[in-house]
Amino acid sequence: MVLLRRVIGDALRARRQGQHRTLREVSSAANVSLGYLSEIERGQKEPSSELLAAICDALGARLSELLREVSDTVALAEQLPGVLVPVQDEPAEPTPVGAGAAVAKATGRGVRQVSGDGVAVSVHQESPLKATLRSTRVRSAERADRDVVCAA
Repeated sequence: MVLLRRVIGDALRARRQGQHRTLREVSSAANVSLGYLSEIERGQKEPSSELLAAICDALGARLSELLREVSDTVALAEQLPGVLVPVQDEPAEPTPVGAGAAVAKATGRGVRQVSGDGVAVSVHQESPLKATLRSTRVRSAERADRDVVCAA
């Protein structure tokens, strides 16, 4: 199971780091304590909708964009059976997953990739209880929009 607070925190951290900003800068702009923002990014605290909107504003992002990224990542993770179980080390042929809109394949070395509906998710299994999800939205012109890293 993927925890929503971890996916939200990882999406916020990816945006902040993509802007080369520090926790201190964003916490000051969002009027939230540095420690609390750090806990949110690490998935230890779940922000209220008001706080999430303030953090998004401080990052110059729309709340709807962040929630869309989080939703896409969670949706693809749900389609991937056993996302938190060890991945085969041998490459496998792509196999359909979910409602036929996504395709999954093992790429070796604990990494599995799922793609569908303009979003690709790569799952890197670091241990039986830790997996990192990296999602990439692909626009219609086959151009990658941004990466969002999510750990579960």
